[in-house]
Amino acid sequence: MTKTEKTTDYVEVTTTAGRVRGSWRPTTGGHGNPQSAAFLGIPFAEAPVGELRFAAPVPKAPWEGVRDALEFAATAQRGDPGVTLIPEPSVEGESTLNVNVFSPSPQRASDAGLPVLVWIHGGGYFAGSPASPWYDGRNFNRDDVVTVTLSYRLGFDGFGWIDGAPSNRGVRDWLLALEWVQQNIAEFGGDPARVTIAGQSAGGGAVLTLLGMEQAQHLFHGVYAVSGALADVTPERSEEFGRKLAASAGVQPTMAGFRSLSEERVLELQKKATELDPAAMEKMLDEGLGLGPTIDGDLIPRSTRESLRAGVGADKPLVMGTTDDEFSMAMGDAAKVLRWVPKGMLLGKFGVAKDRRKAYLAANADVVAKGKARLAGRVLTDRMFRTSVLNIAGDRGAAPTWLYRFSWPSGTFGFAEHCLDVPFFFDCLDGPAMVPLAGPNPPQELADEVHGAAVAFINSGDPGWPQLDATGVARVFDVPTRDMVDAYASVKALL
Repeated sequence: MTKTEKTTDYVEVTTTAGRVRGSWRPTTGGHGNPQSAAFLGIPFAEAPVGELRFAAPVPKAPWEGVRDALEFAATAQRGDPGVTLIPEPSVEGESTLNVNVFSPSPQRASDAGLPVLVWIHGGGYFAGSPASPWYDGRNFNRDDVVTVTLSYRLGFDGFGWIDGAPSNRGVRDWLLALEWVQQNIAEFGGDPARVTIAGQSAGGGAVLTLLGMEQAQHLFHGVYAVSGALADVTPERSEEFGRKLAASAGVQPTMAGFRSLSEERVLELQKKATELDPAAMEKMLDEGLGLGPTIDGDLIPRSTRESLRAGVGADKPLVMGTTDDEFSMAMGDAAKVLRWVPKGMLLGKFGVAKDRRKAYLAANADVVAKGKARLAGRVLTDRMFRTSVLNIAGDRGAAPTWLYRFSWPSGTFGFAEHCLDVPFFFDCLDGPAMVPLAGPNPPQELADEVHGAAVAFINSGDPGWPQLDATGVARVFDVPTRDMVDAYASVKALL
């Protein structure tokens, strides 16, 4: 029996833990590989429950026989997430640490492997799911890229400080999943020496965090960060959050204390502790997210930016960028109130220093003309996302870096909002729930550009436009797509 067997509908592959059975489906687009094999819900670690709750992930023990990998496995996200920008369903169950593998040609390990994309989902480090139909790798398979999506522990379970527990449990989940890829992806037709990690929002922050981690460097070879949101929570802030959560539950801030609480109770307390009011919003802009990768002196000994300035990850090519108005939609309901707020005061509420406000308003005159709500959304976007792009690019110095902007305005919102670029990246404009985000008939030619650039980068380490230099050149994805010098000029007043 060979390591890979194909039947009319199913395909089997042997992993280090045992054999798995996936299924064949068609790709879309009418070119390239016509079929994609999906292996869903393969566990890379034991279920993080019982004595493994709040512990470092433990590799999955071997199983006997053939394990069906035909449906998505349990997700760390619990319950109905409600209406979200990306459809990310929750799946019940205890075994939440899994990978989904999509391959055009599972084959013997001795054959030449295809490049690999590993996708880490977003959700603010407390939500999100790899079971989204938008993260299906079928059209990357069409273009000869093996694709993996992974799950990880979220919120307090993944990132909260607990006395005696290993730090950064969610980060350790990423690392173990990437180790699984190194050990197994050849059996699915991939090349473990050609792995690109990518993600959006918190997932974009995740891949930037990994780029700055010495212990992760052997696990990937390129990084594509889509609207990356770094956390870099300080150890003091993390411990303060953990102690307050324990106190609110009436338990000691230890593994035993938190294990005495049900999963539902921890989630309830976490939700209450992270509710955003206006004062909390200002604090978040200044200090960052409260839960996420933490500077622990172990896995993450210093901030990601400090690590990048020290040269960590300098040998890895990096593509990064944002949509033009990530969070402008959050300000839509505030338009009537904001119309009476002076522009200078509005910028001050978002932490823009007084001596920088005039220059910022001048650099964003086109947005100012669209009203106070759009201005508030733009400055929020710049503070949370776009300044980070320029700062990280500067931290990397001469390391190979490419910048982009996604500027095409949604047919629903009228601007390029958070998450809008994701279905273009995966070339899945025919997927569900597209109209609420993108409007009717989003342009396929733009998906060809965005997805094509990702495929080019995964294949060659070059997305197809000029590398960042002193001119500040970036690719602007729009209709038409173009390259622009000093493409992030409107953000510079905030640096």
